[in-house]
Amino acid sequence: MTAKVTLSFTDETIEDARRYAERDGMSLSAWIDQAAREKALRELFNAHADVVRRAGHDRLEKHALDDAREVEMVRSEFRGRRAAQR
Repeated sequence: MTAKVTLSFTDETIEDARRYAERDGMSLSAWIDQAAREKALRELFNAHADVVRRAGHDRLEKHALDDAREVEMVRSEFRGRRAAQR
């Protein structure tokens, strides 16, 4: 599903976004959607890492970060998004 929204950006931000979207062969909307999704995933991942640290599992954190299933899940999410946008 796609939602239409009205957003405001600084001139510098929108110029950069347009340039990067063109470089990546994407529409501006698709590029901004991807950028927002990547930021949301980083926020979720960082929140998870904070919980692990607070729980005292610091020694396990490196292993969790290196877990091949988690890495593949993130890669699949990005690949799926890119494929759907083209």
